[in-house]
Amino acid sequence: MIVGWDELPEQAGKVAMVDGGFDPLHGGHVDYFQAASELGLPVLCNLASDEYVSRKHAPLLAQAERAKVIDALRPISFVHPSSSTTAEVLAQLAPRLYVKGADWRDKRLPDEELAACEQLGIEIAYLDTVTGSSTAILERFVSTWRSLA
Repeated sequence: MIVGWDELPEQAGKVAMVDGGFDPLHGGHVDYFQAASELGLPVLCNLASDEYVSRKHAPLLAQAERAKVIDALRPISFVHPSSSTTAEVLAQLAPRLYVKGADWRDKRLPDEELAACEQLGIEIAYLDTVTGSSTAILERFVSTWRSLA
């Protein structure tokens, strides 16, 4: 189910939130969503805006299309097409869990996300499901395309 900003508080304390651009969506994302669902809570995907994705590359699919595709995936219960920062969504939603991939274990989450989690008692869960990267997929594609041109 695709949910708007005003509907987020209805899921407070009831969901595990995953977050990202998911463009292009790949098998590693599906593994991540599946592992998040195995934590025992409905999974809400906070889907980054086209503006956010465009900081890395031109979006392959517009946010509305990405939301439609992700909403069709079995492990996902809710999709929120976001126009806000992750910290703002965390504050509005107050999920029980904020789920990150293992690639975040050695990185520090942004201060505003950590502050929202600490203030609202949101547990951060790290999953060992990082396989592939949208950026790496695009870099390989561009490299292959250039070598063929």
